[in-house]
Amino acid sequence: MQIQILCVGRIKDSYLNEGIAEFAKRLRPYATVFVTELSEVKISENASSSAEIQVKEREGEKLLAGVKPGFLTVALDPRAPLIASEDIAALFGELELSGKNICFLIGGPLGLSPAVLAAVDRTISFSRLTFTHTMIRLLLFEQIYRGFRILRGEPYHK
Repeated sequence: MQIQILCVGRIKDSYLNEGIAEFAKRLRPYATVFVTELSEVKISENASSSAEIQVKEREGEKLLAGVKPGFLTVALDPRAPLIASEDIAALFGELELSGKNICFLIGGPLGLSPAVLAAVDRTISFSRLTFTHTMIRLLLFEQIYRGFRILRGEPYHK
């Protein structure tokens, strides 16, 4: 199975990059995971709400254009239904049986545009807490790893 993580922005914090690298290494026996980073659209800190909407729309267009053809699309959005680790494992099981691949979409600091949320196959949330768009990437890697461990009946925590 191929898993694309399509996101806006680069991670500058070494501790996040180190954590992602560790989970990427652990995931090698289970799936091919690759990250596609798109550049953020620059915006001033005191930008108007209409300027923020335009930024989300431009970033959303880039995200939708970056999805690999034929991949199931799943957007991470804090307002979406909560998902459990067991649900992620079940989704991976379904995808493996059908021979499909998956693309997770992560927006920039302003989130995802309505067009992205309408275009994807599913929207999910890991928590009602708010995380930075870079931190959620580490959490996603961890949940992908946990999902495969659950799917295979392998222990995760002891």
